[in-house]
Amino acid sequence: MKVKHITLSIILSAIASLPMIAQNNIAEEVAWVIGDQLIYKSEIEAMYQQMQYEKTPINGDPYCVVPERIALDKLFLHQADLDTIEVQNSMILQQVESRINDYITNLGSKEKVEQYFRKTIPQMREEMTEMWKNQSRIQQVQASLTKDLKTTPSDVRKYFNTLDADSIPFVPLQVEVQIITLNPIIPRQEIEDVKARLRDYSNRVTSGESDFSTLAILYSEDGSSLRGGEIGFMGRGHLEPEYAAAAFNLNDPKKVSKIVETQYGFHIIQLIEKRGDRINTRHILLRPKVSDKDLTAAIARLDSIRTDIIDKKFSFEEAAPVISQDKDTRNSKGVMVNDQSGTIRFEMSQLPQEISREVNNLQPGEISKPFIMKDPKSNRDVVAIVKLTNRISGHKANLSDDYQLIKSMYEKSAKSKIIAKWIDKKINDTYIRIEDGWQNCEFKHNWLKNK
Repeated sequence: MKVKHITLSIILSAIASLPMIAQNNIAEEVAWVIGDQLIYKSEIEAMYQQMQYEKTPINGDPYCVVPERIALDKLFLHQADLDTIEVQNSMILQQVESRINDYITNLGSKEKVEQYFRKTIPQMREEMTEMWKNQSRIQQVQASLTKDLKTTPSDVRKYFNTLDADSIPFVPLQVEVQIITLNPIIPRQEIEDVKARLRDYSNRVTSGESDFSTLAILYSEDGSSLRGGEIGFMGRGHLEPEYAAAAFNLNDPKKVSKIVETQYGFHIIQLIEKRGDRINTRHILLRPKVSDKDLTAAIARLDSIRTDIIDKKFSFEEAAPVISQDKDTRNSKGVMVNDQSGTIRFEMSQLPQEISREVNNLQPGEISKPFIMKDPKSNRDVVAIVKLTNRISGHKANLSDDYQLIKSMYEKSAKSKIIAKWIDKKINDTYIRIEDGWQNCEFKHNWLKNK
């Protein structure tokens, strides 16, 4: 079972590259000049507003920090032009639609999003597309600058030995966990009842009695219900295979798909718009409910399996590939992987709440009693047992226990130095002018080289 850390943070550093148009024919105030590129006050205000929305920390005066960040982007994008770096539109468009959908979910409606950002959704889509393209190009430039960095254990050791005590991070308590899950059997009648409801919704839409989006708001058991079931533009690779097959087979926005089953439940789908290899649809999702009787039966079966493991009839590692129904872990002997760190270690807060509660009461090597939890993907009730493989107490980072962490710190530091050196040279070789009123700042780099 992979545990994903989900955040709504957006990468902001490229937003300033968006073209700005003077409103009401009033001349824009120029704040900075980088080569032949201008940085307008309106760009700075727009980026500042975005950072406030995202609650991005700003260390210092925003009217110093923000324009410097924009100026840095200008330098990187100029290098991207020299290197003829391009990006694939399909991935960018997917990111944009996902972000706009997040905004709509958080603020409540498209109208509220437009009111907050003082732009229409199409304007935001166009500007964000440019923003994400630029961010991708900047990342490619930075990756190119640091691609030759080689890390050896000696480098990591020397770096660690130069850290003062206050710079060595404290690593909170971490655990390593294995899991076995069972999906309780859902009665056939429950599935038929769900399908009957979906057929009724489909008939009501087809006959014109009801609007699909209204029914989605009222009945869909999915977060997209707040948007009338709309999920935004997606490529095939970002949709469940069964959903994608049905969705891309739709050609008439007035039609409703047949009932589609995925790991999340049962759907009916309506086409909104196709754009090349991407599609925007709305859907209604219903999840068959697991009865208390079937949950009890699954608990009893897992309890019996736990007893056999404790009695050494077979091991947890042997049982997981055969018994567990969790796709993410059954082929790795039940070992859970932390998507956030890429390791098998979790801080307690990174585990699903139900698992964290069980692990907290275990000693290494012990196996929990069966418990009910929500599957993070399908949101359906499943029954699980977990084994605490290892518990690492909170401690100051050290080379023997936390080599990968310290290696990452070293590489981040080394890359930052390489990029900073490149920036200083680029500034020295580029015409820079900062207008009066924007100069009284403590910049990270020597932009006022001629002063």
